[in-house]
Amino acid sequence: MILYPCALAVFLLSSAPQNSHAFSASSLTVPRSSGGRATPPRFHMSAVEDVTTTHAGSAIKEIGDASSSSVAEIEVDVPTSGQKSVGIAERLANSGVASAAAMATAAVNAAVAMKTLEAPSVEKSYISLDGGATGTDEDGLPLRYDTELISQYWAKERGALNARWGVFVGRVVPFLTKLTTLFITEGEIGEQHIPALSRQARLDLQFLGPTFIKAGQMMSVRPDVLPQATLDELTILQDSVEAFPTAEAVAQIERELGGPLGQFFTSISEEPVAAASLAQVYLATLNDGKDTRVAVKVQRPNVLTTVSKDLYVLRRAAEVWQGLVERFAPQQRTNYVALLNEWAIGFYTELDFTNEAKNQQRLRQSFIDNNIQGIMVPDVYEELCTRRILVSEWVDGKKLSTCPPEKIKEVTKVAQEAFLMQLFQTGFFHADPHPGNILLLDEPTEDGYEVALIDCGLMANINEEDRDIMISAVIHLANKDYPSLVDDFMNLKILPPDSDRAAIIPLMDKALSPYVKGGGAKKYEAELKKLYDMKEGDVGSQVGGFQAMTQDALTVLNDIPFSIPPYFAILGRAIVTLEGVALVGDPDYGIIMESYPYIARQLVSSERPQIQQALQQVLYGLESGEGAGIKFTRLLSLLNNAAGGTTSRQEGGAFVDLDGIPEDGLDAKSGLKFLLSDRAEGLRSLLVAELDGVADVLLRSSVRRGAEEALRALTPPKPPSLPFFGDVLPAFAPKLDTIPLPFLLPGADGDAAAPSVGLLTYAEFVDKIAPRLDRDEELFGISLADGAKEFLGEDVGRLLSGEGEFGTDTARMLLSAAQNGGLGRSDLLGEGVVGQVVEVLTDLLDRILPQSDSDVVRTMYEELEDKEQERLQEIVEGLTERGLKRLVERLADVPRVLG
Repeated sequence: MILYPCALAVFLLSSAPQNSHAFSASSLTVPRSSGGRATPPRFHMSAVEDVTTTHAGSAIKEIGDASSSSVAEIEVDVPTSGQKSVGIAERLANSGVASAAAMATAAVNAAVAMKTLEAPSVEKSYISLDGGATGTDEDGLPLRYDTELISQYWAKERGALNARWGVFVGRVVPFLTKLTTLFITEGEIGEQHIPALSRQARLDLQFLGPTFIKAGQMMSVRPDVLPQATLDELTILQDSVEAFPTAEAVAQIERELGGPLGQFFTSISEEPVAAASLAQVYLATLNDGKDTRVAVKVQRPNVLTTVSKDLYVLRRAAEVWQGLVERFAPQQRTNYVALLNEWAIGFYTELDFTNEAKNQQRLRQSFIDNNIQGIMVPDVYEELCTRRILVSEWVDGKKLSTCPPEKIKEVTKVAQEAFLMQLFQTGFFHADPHPGNILLLDEPTEDGYEVALIDCGLMANINEEDRDIMISAVIHLANKDYPSLVDDFMNLKILPPDSDRAAIIPLMDKALSPYVKGGGAKKYEAELKKLYDMKEGDVGSQVGGFQAMTQDALTVLNDIPFSIPPYFAILGRAIVTLEGVALVGDPDYGIIMESYPYIARQLVSSERPQIQQALQQVLYGLESGEGAGIKFTRLLSLLNNAAGGTTSRQEGGAFVDLDGIPEDGLDAKSGLKFLLSDRAEGLRSLLVAELDGVADVLLRSSVRRGAEEALRALTPPKPPSLPFFGDVLPAFAPKLDTIPLPFLLPGADGDAAAPSVGLLTYAEFVDKIAPRLDRDEELFGISLADGAKEFLGEDVGRLLSGEGEFGTDTARMLLSAAQNGGLGRSDLLGEGVVGQVVEVLTDLLDRILPQSDSDVVRTMYEELEDKEQERLQEIVEGLTERGLKRLVERLADVPRVLG
């Protein structure tokens, strides 16, 4: 999820100088000067400086030469003031930017046409692939993705591929030309044009076939990016793809399974229950004696051939785009061909239903193993699955796309949890979670499942190292820690190690902060307008803001050599789709903040180095140069988030408030139980080490605060006055803090088994066992006490600050132990003494705390499970043992008079 907003920001910024409409399909317009003409943005075009506007028409025509119609002759019904409709070449001649871009595109296209394109390699692919042997179909195409065989097919079918390119250009270029003309002539694409343009786009996608229908389906779930009329048209692509005849489907089933239909099924629906771009699904009953209902997915005839040609077309288009990027933005290091290759491998792999069956079984088991609640993956009958047929468990439900927004919002929570588990925990994730692949079940199953996730044709893997970095990045983004986020981007290979941090961090703030606030592209655009002070109706502010935004975009293009890793193609698709579904249910949805509680759980549960580093940054505040002590309020806030409590936010709800504890947050009992559970393994490991320091600071603070009162209690009282005679008895009130006293101590070498006697004043003894706190330790102790007061109550807070009887009794107990020989025991560090000290401290706390607080503590302990009680006991005993060792070490350099 961190990758999508970053990619989104990069794409938006990098396209802003060339197209001010990049932020929305219908609302952001180019600022106009006082004369009413659109003011084109300025950007670096040194590569085409000598291109004149008269070449625009011929350049565009050259791109579309392979199509059946000449793009230069297309008429667009967008009249300007005092003019009739004219050819697009004449319109474009009015724009130097469009002219130069068209000429450059034609030149790059000509160069690409001369290249021999090879199929993408799977060597570094993130797609989940079946690694077994492959066969070929009747056209020579591999049934599993195979780089060499596909390249051979492309070489053999060069003529057919060029013809397909012509069909693609013949549809795409006229449509894009019309959009460009509208934008140039009117400064925006007005609402009156949207319905007709949307319908044409949908018809063009249907005409181009399965590959392009898939792209339309993905965009049909982005209400924040596209107008409603466009969404309505694209939604048709999810449910209304024309089915192929059932007779052909039955013939394919029999051919694939190697026998008559009745051998495997007792019945099958006369018509498909669903028809999609790559396959259609039938309801059937198994010939298993139980008439078990199953879903039979049958691949469309000849779809592999069509998809293979389309992948060539898209690869060629990517080569053209790459050439343009290298010409106009040479600083950028993103390999867009590699991005397309990753998507292409995934799309081709979707046609291997054996691979899909294995993916589905693996994902199903992953949900079970990780105890994912509320959502399931249907079982698969692998013995009936082939490259073109997939048979799986039938579930009764309706597509999420048909549900009302309030139901989608409810389901989003379940789907989000499942997706985050896949992405950050197992690294094996569903890359196409559009609403057609999420079913709301008619009735909950026996196991309580209410949602089903289907269609596992496109799955991907992310290794543990990258997952950990992404978790770290989400934490830093949610906490607005952009300096640390730069490090994450370097680790993810988005930024090079020598990046200019000072230039990048402010741009990160501008590009990413609006995204974290949620609400998708529309809210993002609104936040950008606020950021650049672009006021509605104020031409001056619009022009000034647009120029500032353009300048920032130029900085990104020219000065920041970012690159987008290939797995963005798959991961970005998944996140764009899931976020689009969520925005239908909640227009204010923000995936970063919504995922923070899950990320917090990962922080506290994992012991992997990258996660532990991020955890320490959160708890210690190291990113701002603060002290080394753990911040108790941050610990409580993190526990609250990880345990599912309310997230405390800052800046109007945009970012996580690390130091904020909501009033309705986690209570002490729940916090302790969570901390001792399996879910907090990583945090507990860190805290056990930290608790040594915490216990030492609290003990020293308490002893020093209570030492004076303990001294008064040990000082002999003044003799009484006698009647009539007054103070005749000699007064003997020695100052014990200045008189050397004998103390039975461990051996001079620190060996508790060889006790000795040392002479110390009371003050010296206190300084030895409880050295003075430095400034950082004092502040740390205060923060601990304040946090305890807020989370555990006033009495516990006062106790931890050393106020009252606890400090006095602790000092008195230590002094008494030194006087009566307790510190000189040969078994001082043995298990028995540790247990006795724990028991004494427990009794002391029980006596000091009010009865109500004591009862609460006792109840908290009793309600812990046996395993949790054992962990707590181990922690307390370990702290006590290490505390006694520190005491022995501090007394080691005291001069001995005996022993």
